[in-house]
Amino acid sequence: MRLLRGYALLALVATTLLGIGPAAAQIGSDRYSSIVVNAATGAVLSAVNADEPRYPASLTKMMTLYMVFEALRDRRLGLGSAVPVSAHAASMSPSKLGLLPGMRITVEQAILGLVTKSANDAAAALGELLGGDEGRFAQMMTLRARALGMAHTTFRNASGLPDPEQTTTARDLAILARHLVQDFPDEYHYFSTPSFTFRGRVVLNHDHMLQSYPGADGIKTGYIEASGFNLVTSAVHSDVRLIGVVLGAARPGERDLHMAALLDAGFEQMNVPPEGRREWVAARAGAGIIATAQAATAEQASAPRAPRWGLLTGSFRTGSAARAALSPVRRLTDDGEVRIEPVVVRRRTMFRAAVSGLTQVDARNACATLLRRHVACSVLRPESGEIASR
Repeated sequence: MRLLRGYALLALVATTLLGIGPAAAQIGSDRYSSIVVNAATGAVLSAVNADEPRYPASLTKMMTLYMVFEALRDRRLGLGSAVPVSAHAASMSPSKLGLLPGMRITVEQAILGLVTKSANDAAAALGELLGGDEGRFAQMMTLRARALGMAHTTFRNASGLPDPEQTTTARDLAILARHLVQDFPDEYHYFSTPSFTFRGRVVLNHDHMLQSYPGADGIKTGYIEASGFNLVTSAVHSDVRLIGVVLGAARPGERDLHMAALLDAGFEQMNVPPEGRREWVAARAGAGIIATAQAATAEQASAPRAPRWGLLTGSFRTGSAARAALSPVRRLTDDGEVRIEPVVVRRRTMFRAAVSGLTQVDARNACATLLRRHVACSVLRPESGEIASR
């Protein structure tokens, strides 16, 4: 318990120093769960609420991919096999590749769509291919999950889109991640794909841990409103692989920092020093833990440029009204930072509701969907928050 309190303090101090405010993904949050395990042995290094039911969101796609990798291994599918796109699959809410009914993509394109953009349309299409329909595939997923030891997981769809009966636990997700690493050494590399080109456009990976945490090589991000921001990460230092699960964060940046703190503490517990962390360095001082922020100049210079487009849904009289206006936006993208900014309009303080940190494609697609639903929306360019022409 003392060690877990130290982990919480470490993440809280780190996030405060980095200017993102208190970390809601801390022990005590009603949606929070976490676990860190040694991937080789399954030994648990830390766990908080690890067996409490949680919504997996797009972490569901880890199980979808497990089923696809099994089909590839058993030669029931090939990477070049055609995946037909039904009207049902094409109708999935974003994030998505924008597939249309009647289209065909390859199995490999669908895999890449899941591991990078977390494409719900591609996930549903894969489910229909392997199960005949998505409901039947979800039953197959659940049966396979139970066989793997995921005793508290039930799947209802292939994507992770909201369903009150689709639940899991942090411990079950760690079990699944271990199996993906160990059972499919030839396919696991897909989870570290930084981007891929689909029909002439570059699709970026939503998992920023691949760039920010040395040794990270997957696995998956996830978000729905009911779950908060979820993350499963695998990282290797000095030939030791740890798997971490964080569920229920309030923001993606908070989630990533908290995961980094837990992994660093796990490697320290195994006497494996963290390798190359430049964002912040943790050091013990007596009974406490001190975190200091350091500039990552060289790392930032060499890292791929982060998505900087955004969405604006309007200005409102209260902060709560601004947050409510962002609710449909969060259902359309599992990435980006929610921003509620006070602005003065005609001597009156208003609250601007925006989401930043999106790719241009995600911002434009989400805004187009909102406008079709008669929800006000403007796309913000990277330069000074300028509204983009449509």
